[in-house]
Amino acid sequence: MGDVAIIGLISDTHGLMRREALAALRGSDLIIHAGDVGKPEIIERLRDVAPVVAVKGNIDKGVWASQLAVTALVETRSVLIYVLHDIRQLDLDPAAAKFGIVVSGHSHKPDHTRRSGVLYLNPGSAGPRRFRLPVTVARLDLRPSPWKLEFIDVSGGES
Repeated sequence: MGDVAIIGLISDTHGLMRREALAALRGSDLIIHAGDVGKPEIIERLRDVAPVVAVKGNIDKGVWASQLAVTALVETRSVLIYVLHDIRQLDLDPAAAKFGIVVSGHSHKPDHTRRSGVLYLNPGSAGPRRFRLPVTVARLDLRPSPWKLEFIDVSGGES
């Protein structure tokens, strides 16, 4: 995946593929789904937009979900990206492993932080609204330095 410049990030769809999320991810060179997909049709719909790397979340059960890995490693021309669903299950040192980015989901809270030179990203939840949390996806542009990260509201105006 050497020529990946724009990465669409999505998580916690829980079986709901919002048209606003699909629209926000258009133009991505790659889509990363950080788990709790909910049903296989979600991945199929995302593949209509761009190639997909998806990991298994805690709600992903059944034969279709057994095909999803618990973690994934995405190698682009400029950075190694480690993907898992729940950041609390991170059992390695991303900086020592030379990962530049760690993508996770699970909390439903969009967030980003940098520690020891590693960018930790959570795109939030694009599925059914949970509590009063926002409904978001994210886009990461690897072309500029520093990278450009954007969180996009995909709630469709629901409150």
